Amino acid sequence: MSDTPWLTIVGLGEDGLDGLSTASRKALQAAEIVMGAKRHLELLPDLAAECVVWPVPFADGLPRLLALRGRAVVVLASGDPFWFGAGSSIARQLDADEWRALPGVSVFSLAAARLGWALERTVTLGLHAAPLTRLQPYLAPGQRVIVLLRDGAAVAALAAHLRETGFSDSILHVCERLGGPRERLRAGVAANPGFDDIAHPVCIGLEVGGAGRTLPLVAGRPDDTFESDGQITKAPMRALTLAALAPRAGEHLWDIGGGSGAVAIEWLLAHPGLSATSIEPRADRAERIRRNADRLGVDRLDIRQGHAPAALDGLRTPNAVFIGGGLSETMLTWLRARLTPGTRLVANAVTLESEALLAAAQAELGGMLTRIELAQAAPLGGKRGWKAAYPLVQWSVTL
Repeated sequence: MSDTPWLTIVGLGEDGLDGLSTASRKALQAAEIVMGAKRHLELLPDLAAECVVWPVPFADGLPRLLALRGRAVVVLASGDPFWFGAGSSIARQLDADEWRALPGVSVFSLAAARLGWALERTVTLGLHAAPLTRLQPYLAPGQRVIVLLRDGAAVAALAAHLRETGFSDSILHVCERLGGPRERLRAGVAANPGFDDIAHPVCIGLEVGGAGRTLPLVAGRPDDTFESDGQITKAPMRALTLAALAPRAGEHLWDIGGGSGAVAIEWLLAHPGLSATSIEPRADRAERIRRNADRLGVDRLDIRQGHAPAALDGLRTPNAVFIGGGLSETMLTWLRARLTPGTRLVANAVTLESEALLAAAQAELGGMLTRIELAQAAPLGGKRGWKAAYPLVQWSVTL
C-alpha cells in the first residue's frame, strides 16, 4: 500500500512540463484526475489522466475536489501554491495526511531575478481579488513592491490609483508570462504607462515615486489621516493608547466605541498578522470607520454596529480590549465576567464620572492608572501661550 496522499498540489510555471521537477512529473503520470485552470491544463496538453477545469469562482471547485477523495488527484496551481496561491485554501479543507505539495518557482522569485531586486527587501502582495488600497501602507518613495494582478485592466487600474494618490512618478515594470516562451518585460511611468496590450498572467514590479502622502510607520499618525466628525482619539493619546495595548503578532483587538476607527486601524497597521473588531453604535460613524479602514489598506477590519456590551456577544475572543466610548459600570462588569485571564484592557476617561469608575476599578483589579495632560502652543494676544486640552485618565491592566 502506498503512503502517497491522494491529493498532490503541483506548482506549474509558464514553461509547462519543461519546468517541472521529477517528483511533479511522476505525480502527473500516476494521476487519475488532474484539476486546474483552463490555462494550466493547456500548458500540459498530453496528459493521460482525466482533465477537469477548475470552475470560477474558485470556491466552487472545492466541493468538486473533495468529492474525489480517495482517488489519485493532482491539482495544478501557479508557481508556489502557498505564496498568495490556492494551496492554503485547499489544505485547510483536508487532514495533514491527505495531501502533499510540490511547489514550483514563485512568480515573485522570477520577477526579482529579472529586475535584480533583493527579494528580502521587497514587499510582495497578491492583489488578484483584493483592493488596490492594500498598497497604501507601502506607498513611500523608493519602496519596491512586487504585485500580482488579475489582468491588463488591473494594471491600468493600478496606474490610475497611483496617480490619484499622488504617486504618478512611480515606475511600473510590467512582467508578463514570466518563465515561459512568451515572457515579456516592459516599463512605464504611472502618469502615462504607454501600453494597453498586457497579457495574463501578469505581475508588476513597482518602484514607488511621487509626492503623495506616506503613512508613518508608528502609531500616533496625524489626525487628518482619518475622516472624522471630531470623535477621534487624538494623535498623542492614540500613540500612548497603542503603546498600552501593546499589539503582538497574531492578536485580536476589540475597539469599543470606535468613533473614527483610528485606534483599531493603527492596531492593524502595526503588523499584517493582527486582526480587530470595531464596535460602534452609530450607523454614520460605522460607515466612516469602513471608509477609513478601506482607504488606509486595512479592509480586514471587522466593523459591528451596535451597543456594547450586547454587541460583543459571539465575537472572536480578544487578546486586548480598548474602551474608547461607552464606559460604564455595566460594561466593566460584563468584561470582567467574560474576558479570559491574560487579556489586556485599556480604558480612557475624560469626565469626572468616568474617572471615578476607573479609579475604583484600579483599586480592585490593579494595573496602572495614569493622568495625562497635554498642551499645544497657540496665539495669545500678540504672543503665544499654552492651550491645554482636557486632562485624560488612562487605566491599563492585564486581567
